[in-house]
Amino acid sequence: MSDIRNTAPDGEKYEPHVSATSTDAIGLAAGGSAGPLPGEDKSYSQGQLVARRFFRHKAALGSMIVLGLIIVVAFTSIGIGPIPGWWPKGYTLQYDKIGDGAPTWAYPFGQDTGGKDYFALVMRGTQFSLIIAFSVGIISTIVGTLIGAVAGFYRGWLEAILMRLTDVFIVIPLLVVAAVLGKTASGWGIWGLALVLGLVTWTSLARLVRGEVLSLRERDFVLAAQAVGTSPWRIITRHVLPNSVGVIIVSATLAIASAILLETSLSYLGFGVQAPDTSLGTLIDEYQAAFATRPWLFWWPGMLILTIALCVNFIGDGLRDAFDPRQNRNKD
Repeated sequence: MSDIRNTAPDGEKYEPHVSATSTDAIGLAAGGSAGPLPGEDKSYSQGQLVARRFFRHKAALGSMIVLGLIIVVAFTSIGIGPIPGWWPKGYTLQYDKIGDGAPTWAYPFGQDTGGKDYFALVMRGTQFSLIIAFSVGIISTIVGTLIGAVAGFYRGWLEAILMRLTDVFIVIPLLVVAAVLGKTASGWGIWGLALVLGLVTWTSLARLVRGEVLSLRERDFVLAAQAVGTSPWRIITRHVLPNSVGVIIVSATLAIASAILLETSLSYLGFGVQAPDTSLGTLIDEYQAAFATRPWLFWWPGMLILTIALCVNFIGDGLRDAFDPRQNRNKD
């Protein structure tokens, strides 16, 4: 996080020190990485300290490697758009079916009921699921951060309106809202679906950011910036949000993991990705009847969904501990 100093009119320098305000959803405090822990090299910058702590988290580091491999294989094997991949078979082509379509050397993931190469189909589904999940994470993070920051900084009637709007979204079951809107947006393609899901999954982050901003707005470095006439928006973007970056980053990773499962649920129920496009959830829905007779059609997308969700969650744990190592020690 940024080491931000502001100078008041009398020339006194203020250095921000963010309090260890706990957050219920992820247990992360903005001030968790305010300085090195005992035994850590004080010559390292904030970013270097966070990076060193993260790379010492074995589960997070291993998960990042696994997730990276999944992303690389998914997007390079069959290619994307006009860019060809290295896998010789296409996901739209039908081939002579070998036996009942069980996995072989030629078809490592097997073949579907129509003779299509299932590896290519699963990679295509993985591409779409990852694109939707990361897009939802980005959109919900931007919306939640803006709403939470504005509500926490301005207070008053604006905070009341934004927080009541947040409460409305929280009260209504997310899956119901996403299903209704997702069915409409599915005709817009995966980008329309990602936009809709991102616009209904920002509430948790908005509350977290609001709590952090409520704490930070009373700090000396914010009061000093106000004293010299700095505009509220500049204070929010240059001083407040950089000191809340830990909460925002960790929440974004959790939003990605939730988006994977939400998209899978919607596609399984028929409200998500629609043909001719496909996703991991769509593949599970399409071949659920074959679970007893051709289980590989169910295993591969299911295992990938589980692996991706677990990897993102472990990465989120690693980031949380990197930004707030004191909390990790307290658990020990």
